[in-house]
Amino acid sequence: MLTPHDHEVLARRGVTESQLLEQVDRFKSGFPFLRIADSARLGAGITSLSLQEEEEAITRWNSYLADGGRVAKFVPASGAASRMFKSLFAFVDGDADTPADGSDVARLLADVERLPFYKELDALLLKTKGKSVRQLLDEGRFKDVVAAIILPEGLNYGNLPKGLLSFHAYPDGSVRTPVEEQLVEGAQSATGKDGVVKLHFTVSGNHRALFEKKLSEAIPAIEKRMGVKFDVSMSEQKPSTDTVAVNPDNTLFRENGELVFRPGGHGALIQNLNDIDSEVIFIKNIDNVVPDSRRDSTIYYKKVLAGYLIELHDRIFKYYAYLHSGDYDRKILDEIVDFAQSKLSIQLPDYIKGKSDAELAGFLASKFNRPLRVAGMVRNEGEPGGGPYLTYNSDGSVSPQVLESTQIDNSNPEYVRMVSRATHFNPVDLVCYVTDFEGRHYDLPRYVDPSTGFISEKSLHGKTLRALELPGLWNGAMSDWTTVFVEVPISTFNPVKTVNDLLRDAHQSEK
Repeated sequence: MLTPHDHEVLARRGVTESQLLEQVDRFKSGFPFLRIADSARLGAGITSLSLQEEEEAITRWNSYLADGGRVAKFVPASGAASRMFKSLFAFVDGDADTPADGSDVARLLADVERLPFYKELDALLLKTKGKSVRQLLDEGRFKDVVAAIILPEGLNYGNLPKGLLSFHAYPDGSVRTPVEEQLVEGAQSATGKDGVVKLHFTVSGNHRALFEKKLSEAIPAIEKRMGVKFDVSMSEQKPSTDTVAVNPDNTLFRENGELVFRPGGHGALIQNLNDIDSEVIFIKNIDNVVPDSRRDSTIYYKKVLAGYLIELHDRIFKYYAYLHSGDYDRKILDEIVDFAQSKLSIQLPDYIKGKSDAELAGFLASKFNRPLRVAGMVRNEGEPGGGPYLTYNSDGSVSPQVLESTQIDNSNPEYVRMVSRATHFNPVDLVCYVTDFEGRHYDLPRYVDPSTGFISEKSLHGKTLRALELPGLWNGAMSDWTTVFVEVPISTFNPVKTVNDLLRDAHQSEK
């Protein structure tokens, strides 16, 4: 199956032959659906904190930072912005010269002055066309305006990474990108005792130089304004996390005799996350940012989630010390079981309840000695996103997991009923504790469930292929973490999935 040249290619990528064959076998076997106990809801897998509990959590977070606690912010930023402009590309490539009434393009052009990059677009068109945006629109030259937004001879937004687009225009005339807003947000929520803010961006190799240029321009001004210092690093998805492509019959897909590899999806970033030297790590998507005047809620709940994480870790640390040392009795075990069930939403399997104290303690210790994450969950108001569920684990226990629809068997009527009862979705706002009780960094890839990826149909130069997506970063890649869901308000979730989202009030800076 593999040639000597194939072996050379695998060695350069850091992929073993056995890993390659495992991927091919996965194409053949497919991925199983997960066994679900129920959707998570308030009081059943999702915690709603009282105002007093929120304030206590913020106090605990502030004390963690004041005591020299180590924190970093991890921002996946490799995504291209092309999907943001899908409707604009379709219009430019289409036959119609006028956008259809009520279409995304028509609505965008009707409110074009509210776009954060309007002044830049106007200046470009004056230079290249000799006319302003308004003049061109009045003349019905809609395609000229739209093309100037997305094409290389214009702003080239259709080919840039989302993190480097102009997202927010400020009253003083300045405009900020998501990268800059992430820097400011980090300074407001995760500044260490030494005044340093650590951020890590994952980027694509094609755009790394652009990120470096933007950061070198932006960091000095933000440091001066915020009174902090930034420690910013970047990484790219590792070639060893790419997955091999196969033909529809599951034989290896080749182009000009060469094996074809594809990026393994954001689940590959568990390797990048594993390299971050910190105790606590915030994770947030690059596009979920708002301007200064609308950020109070975001900062408040980031501190709430982080403080609640530390509070939970405090108790887990205390209980693990009992379990690990053997210094416990039945009363303490009962207290620990109650904590695991009521605060961590871990349902113990029936068989463990009849075991000896030592066996029960060993089971609980295994649940406590692993990475911990607190994930914000938002009430579902029609926004897309994975959802919080309670799922069965291989040991018979039940615990919270973030699932995508592809992981749920929709032919199972009981599962369909569970999905219909779901009330919240995942906005990808996480805070994680990733060191063990001796201060050593957990080896995060050990906690991935390899059976939670999925297979998709793609094409390359007109040829159909099958692609393998690794378990998602906040889905199967964190399957064996201790996971706690906390309700947060919709005001903390303001992603930009299409360019029209920039017209929402949440992305308009108040005058």
